[in-house]
Amino acid sequence: MPAAGQTKVKFNDKFFDDILHSAGVENMCLSKAQQALANIRATAPVDTGAYRDGFRIEVHKSAHRNSYRVVGHDWKTILLEYEGGYLARALKAVK
Repeated sequence: MPAAGQTKVKFNDKFFDDILHSAGVENMCLSKAQQALANIRATAPVDTGAYRDGFRIEVHKSAHRNSYRVVGHDWKTILLEYEGGYLARALKAVK
């Protein structure tokens, strides 16, 4: 059995980048973001509708893959999230 530090593993970064940038992974991630967006819009409290309608999906590009974020753009988003946790529950509901 090798001692600590004697075993080295080199991953093929291009292989994993190709998988993480593939259409299947992109579509799966976008689909989950769309589900979360639908959840928050369905459960958000409505006074003027600005909070509910202020949510958008944003693409975040990183070195190895793209991720999708559901972001609220209404000025009171942080207040309502602190008070009720609507977005957190909408995200947890996505499996």
